Amino acid sequence: MLEWDGTETSFRVHDSAGAECSVSGSGLEFTDADRDIPRPVDITLDCLTDQLTLPGAVVYAISLSSGETEELGPDTEPMAKPEGEYLIDVDAEVKSYIRLNGPFTLCRTADYDGVVLSLPGRRRLTLGFRGRTRKPTTAMTIPPTTEGIATALTHASVAHKTTGVDRSFPTLRGHPPLLDVDDGVDQAAVPEAIRAARSDTGIELLAPNALEPLLVLAPLAYYLGADVEVGNVASPIVRAPAADVDLELPAMPGLEREATRLLRKVFFLDCLVRNAGPYNTDLAEASLLDALGVDDEALYAASPPERLAAYLDVPYGAIEQRLPDWHCSTYVEPDEDGIEAIPFLLDRMSLIYMPRTSELEGSELVERSLDDFYRGRAPDYSRRLDASTDDRTAEGTATSSRLSDDIDSLVSDGGTTSSGVRSAGEVASVDVVKPELRGGRIHGWLAEGTPIDVFRCLPEAYENRIDALDRESDGIDITVVRNDAEMDAEHADVADIYRTRGGDVSVDVSVRERLTVAELGSLFEADNGFVHFIGHCETDGLRCPDGHLSASSLSRCGAQTFFLNACGSYHEGVELVRKGAVAGAITFSQVLNDHAIAVGSTFAQLLVHGFGFERALQLARRRIMMGKDYAVVGDGTHALAQSENRLPATVELEQFDEGFLVSYDQFCSRHAGSFYRPYIGDDRYAYLCGNVSEYLLDRSELATFLDRAALPVIYDGDVYWSASLADRIRAGD
Repeated sequence: MLEWDGTETSFRVHDSAGAECSVSGSGLEFTDADRDIPRPVDITLDCLTDQLTLPGAVVYAISLSSGETEELGPDTEPMAKPEGEYLIDVDAEVKSYIRLNGPFTLCRTADYDGVVLSLPGRRRLTLGFRGRTRKPTTAMTIPPTTEGIATALTHASVAHKTTGVDRSFPTLRGHPPLLDVDDGVDQAAVPEAIRAARSDTGIELLAPNALEPLLVLAPLAYYLGADVEVGNVASPIVRAPAADVDLELPAMPGLEREATRLLRKVFFLDCLVRNAGPYNTDLAEASLLDALGVDDEALYAASPPERLAAYLDVPYGAIEQRLPDWHCSTYVEPDEDGIEAIPFLLDRMSLIYMPRTSELEGSELVERSLDDFYRGRAPDYSRRLDASTDDRTAEGTATSSRLSDDIDSLVSDGGTTSSGVRSAGEVASVDVVKPELRGGRIHGWLAEGTPIDVFRCLPEAYENRIDALDRESDGIDITVVRNDAEMDAEHADVADIYRTRGGDVSVDVSVRERLTVAELGSLFEADNGFVHFIGHCETDGLRCPDGHLSASSLSRCGAQTFFLNACGSYHEGVELVRKGAVAGAITFSQVLNDHAIAVGSTFAQLLVHGFGFERALQLARRRIMMGKDYAVVGDGTHALAQSENRLPATVELEQFDEGFLVSYDQFCSRHAGSFYRPYIGDDRYAYLCGNVSEYLLDRSELATFLDRAALPVIYDGDVYWSASLADRIRAGD
């Protein structure tokens, strides 16, 4: 649900999930709208003004008479439109539209953070806004059988707003219907509204009569909009009779690889072919279609079977190196929890695999942590683009030597040291295992065991995320709790970070100290956006001056998200999710105080700038040697706030004699199919999220970029905030 408030100089539209769109102007006057917005919207109002400054997003100007669409370019050159009626489409965190009459101009600001709409005089504009939060509105009851799952997958695509290639835009995919698995029913109960709304794509999927292949096939079936059936077949068959498609996929376990390859191919080619439609852009990857001999205009107008047949003719090897990294993979146990989670995983377009683990042997956990820590850290010699093999071998030898020394030191201390540990009491133990991970930027685990390198999904987390959307909210409530007087450094850092971000988005920060068991319990039970706990955790719970708070004693958890930056907080975090939270960061074991400060401050910075929980912790834990001591429980794709860059971005720097190689990366696990513009140098291209764009900049150019960018930068293996690194780069450090 969207709400708005405004003054004479600005107005803000926001939803309960923390997304908002802020627009500024002068002498703004608001009235009820007297005309419609020809797009689905949640709020419509009229505004009298001569200028508006909009978010720095992708912006289109659409002629309502001819349908001609023009994208505002990536530079600061203005777009001027003559008389006529237009619709301006602003792809901000809250989808925004402006209906108006020309003439007018649109122009990006010098820092690319805004877009200015200028009119020759005061004029009445009609504004429309639509929330992006995808909340399921329908549900199905199915038996826990293969036939029940097949019926659910067949009707999951009712969430698609089109059967064309534009379904690759995240805005044109809604949330699939929820599933209620009931072993008391013999067949699925599909509401008539769902049956009527589903489009017949002409694509069929015949699957073996087993749960495992159906789970693996779920993302492919959902995206294709396939009619799914189970039968007496050894391996799945994809059919589209109208286009003579009859493709047999391998049986398990080979199906995991081939189903993924087919989905990635279809999704990628859809993202390229959609450029032939009205919402086209200068997409860097689009030139591949010419090399492949693919007629994008013909395929844009083709039927789903015709497109699928054409895509199958494209060799996977011809596109493999251009495929964007897939954003998320989830490893799902074929049980009732796994079945009921299907709609939530499809909403995120997650790949699905079977869970497999092995034991961590000896010092392997320490070795893997240190390997992650040293990866990318600068060697001791001058970097050159043409560095010789001998140079790089020397670097590897030096790194291996440092690694060996640190492993010996940490193993002898049991993975930590006795000084500076966050807890002096007994810490709850966790037996972690090594997962067999496939492709994906982030990984979720909805199965038994506690693996490293994944976020531990809990079925309750998905339900809690949906319930949280019904809460009324005027912003993000953040509470920082310091329950130990010696931990002032992290407490001061994170409170300042949260308050600073409050200048850009609606954040209300409160700081609490030395809470009693009752006070801390009341805090977690009350509705809260985020609780950052700094203190001790022991086997009895979170330490308070008068005892310990066990999360199991809470009647509910009203805090949507949390960070328990204390030793061995895993079990307490899991219980908070079971009691009502959506996601949280925890630790598996004892952590050093200075490590906790480094992770806590960086995690806070990333979280309030729009990074999802798992991605934020991935980056933050790079700062310490034992980064694998930290993990996320609940829905790791969940985000606390929105990003200044629409989708969270990161930069990785490598220094060479010739300058700096800038690798710009922008992706979000909640927006599969989006694209981004880096606004670096004179690059006019857009890139699909999951593909990295690279630039060679001199010191001055890089410092200028970092001054205006608001993103994390990976440099010499450590993580910096761009503004703090700019002066160092400029000074030649």
